[in-house]
Amino acid sequence: QVQLVESGGGLVQPGGSLTVSCVASGNIFHINAMKWYRQAPGESRELVAAITDVGNRNYADSVKGRFFISKDDAKKTAYLQMNSLKPDDTAVYYCNADILRQGNYLVNNYWGQGTQVTVSS
Repeated sequence: QVQLVESGGGLVQPGGSLTVSCVASGNIFHINAMKWYRQAPGESRELVAAITDVGNRNYADSVKGRFFISKDDAKKTAYLQMNSLKPDDTAVYYCNADILRQGNYLVNNYWGQGTQVTVSS
């Protein structure tokens, strides 16, 4: 009943920029927070950036100063703008959200299917 769909991944050269998007849909009453995780081959999934409903942001140390998370509440969309990309940023990027559905009392956590970001020359 709630879906998260990522888009915008692709191949980019080192030093380049890319923006990925995540659209939430379904019977959503309120989105508490939206987050971006990433998982590189052979590695565990790690939190990259998060933004709360009131706009508080936090970032992994590895991306501070290079990545920027934002959201459009009307569109139920979160964005991750990635600048000065490095080969180490290569991973599948997953959207994650804490959502309260209409008619429910508990906040549930949802995942998107992921979008591949490859940084290579």
